Amino acid sequence: MAARMKVAAEKLPPLALAYIGDAVYELAVREYLLGRGEAHNKDLHRRAVELVCAERQSQLYDLLWERLDEKDKEVMRHGRNAKGGHQPPHTSVGAYRRATGVEALVGWLYLRGETEKLALIFEQLFADGDQ
Repeated sequence: MAARMKVAAEKLPPLALAYIGDAVYELAVREYLLGRGEAHNKDLHRRAVELVCAERQSQLYDLLWERLDEKDKEVMRHGRNAKGGHQPPHTSVGAYRRATGVEALVGWLYLRGETEKLALIFEQLFADGDQ
């Protein structure tokens, strides 16, 4: 399905990219946790929340920035600067916006079929998430 959206990814607004990126990100985290053999629902949920929360995604934003090409930085910056109207409690505005930037980048890469770049992002997340 992502291949059909390749051209459309260029035209989607940042919050639409973040919308699909959020789902891709969540699925990658769940696959990672199950692949590690974590099978108790309570543990799965706790670890997933640690990796998916806005604060963790905000950290990932900073870790990725220097490793991205200019187009990827532009997508992530546009996602960060998009105004969505929803601000979850217990999260700073800055962390939430950087998290939206990461989700926009993940959505962008997914829809364009750039699986190698996606793999590098998730490799970084999981390497740092195992602390």
